[in-house]
Amino acid sequence: MEAQSIRSLRRMAKSKEETQRGSHGDISGIDDLGDDLMQNILGRLPASSFASAACVSRSWNSLCSSLLSSPRLSSAVSFNPSLENAVNEVFEKVLSEPIRPHFALASIGPSFSLQAALQLIDKKLGSRIPVIVNVSEGVIGRDVKTDQFVEVQWEVTMEEEDLGAVSMVENVNRGIILTVGFLPGLKAHIIPLFSGDKGPGSLLLDEFVMDIRESASAVSHSTSPAGIILLADRETDIKPILQTIECAFSEDTFIVGDGGSQFLYKSYNGNSITWQPGSTCAAVALLFARDRNKPGIGEIKFHVMLSTGISPLGNMYKAVSVKSNENSTWLTASRETVREHLDGQAILEDIYEELDDRIQYPAFYIGVTKRRRCSFVKEKARWMQFHEFHEVLGGDEEYLFVNSVGIKTRDPFRFYISDSRAALSSCNRVFDMLKDLKLDCDSMNNHASPSVTHCDKRQVFGGIIFSCCGRGDSFFGHPGIDSSPFLKNFPGVTFGGTYCAGEIGRGKLSLYDQGIEEGGSVKCSQHVYSAVYLVMSYCPPPLEQ
Repeated sequence: MEAQSIRSLRRMAKSKEETQRGSHGDISGIDDLGDDLMQNILGRLPASSFASAACVSRSWNSLCSSLLSSPRLSSAVSFNPSLENAVNEVFEKVLSEPIRPHFALASIGPSFSLQAALQLIDKKLGSRIPVIVNVSEGVIGRDVKTDQFVEVQWEVTMEEEDLGAVSMVENVNRGIILTVGFLPGLKAHIIPLFSGDKGPGSLLLDEFVMDIRESASAVSHSTSPAGIILLADRETDIKPILQTIECAFSEDTFIVGDGGSQFLYKSYNGNSITWQPGSTCAAVALLFARDRNKPGIGEIKFHVMLSTGISPLGNMYKAVSVKSNENSTWLTASRETVREHLDGQAILEDIYEELDDRIQYPAFYIGVTKRRRCSFVKEKARWMQFHEFHEVLGGDEEYLFVNSVGIKTRDPFRFYISDSRAALSSCNRVFDMLKDLKLDCDSMNNHASPSVTHCDKRQVFGGIIFSCCGRGDSFFGHPGIDSSPFLKNFPGVTFGGTYCAGEIGRGKLSLYDQGIEEGGSVKCSQHVYSAVYLVMSYCPPPLEQ
């Protein structure tokens, strides 16, 4: 309905008020429509017109509020080559129905400007909505033009005249996905993680944790938020961040995100900080805290599921000699059946023999189990175990070379390889879990009666996915694999996300090595060749008796 329709409704409301002021006159006009019909009309308005309608009168505001009593998630993808037009298209789609955005997440192609994208989105939403915009490795969502669900990864080509230079393909690297959410009963807030004076490696983790705790406790009954969507820039080592978060917050707090992208953000108080190489902002957290001042409006629940994409291979090793610089580690190792220390070449020969050409050109990683003392601020330190992946860069007659740092002597590790068959099997397990969730919701709703509790009427209202850029069509040999577990179970429900260079999903080692000793106590939150699903469901409040 256009602005002209809103003006017409305003006139009807004014006529109603004038009629009601007459002590004996007949009440007519808009009141004759009744609340049910008015809600039907208001529910068809786009978000901007809906917001205007809510300002017409107190009765309209009450009707609008009742329409937005349950949470909503809205998402759309545009591949328009013009950034301004692309932003306009996704906003027209996500705001085509009533919604009051509590937060916005946007991912763009590398040929678009982060700064320009944030400015355009900020202008559309206003200063009080927290926004994060990042450059993704691709987008997953519903195309505004075709209404088809797509999984698109950005393309990179090597220029023939300079094999060392990488150029982006302009026509296929321009796109955006925008997701906005309305989560009544939750407060959304952005907390940045800054680096200290010593550079990107000196993270102010204590301050980061305290800011999150204070923000959560300011609105809820807990210092642990309901959840965190975390984005780190590609120059930041995400491992110590995840270790600290694991130590600081309850296991009930979900943590998902992208550990390797460029980003910009704008907090709800109107301040914005620009990301750039060398910036002091190393990561940003969009946290959700339950609002203690809004009880009895229903319960939003978050479900995190993981589709793994790697398989363990070969024996367990133990690091013996370890050296490192800022970005990589060199190590030798031992294993139970071999007394002498194994150099990089000997270790890789073992792995190639174990592989035996079962998978051609796999990506190799070592999964290292690290037992570390964790503490923050003045909290008492405690021992925890973390399973972290390091990409194998190569090996020679002296050392095995892996990326990143943080490995210590005597740390146990084993090799993992990218495996599309394991990923497909894991996707099927996610499908089964979502199917069980859907059956639970359907069973409760089909047997609902006036006497049932509010938790017997749960329904899924949206989902967000963070998938590794190594997956997709070329990895599986078929399109749409990562999206299918959700879309087949919840057709028509909002779903979208991005391809990442470091997907984050709070979990445990048992996800990879089921039945491994102590696997249930070993934390594993950074993944490779995986897809992380954040699924949102809602229980309405109980009916008044």
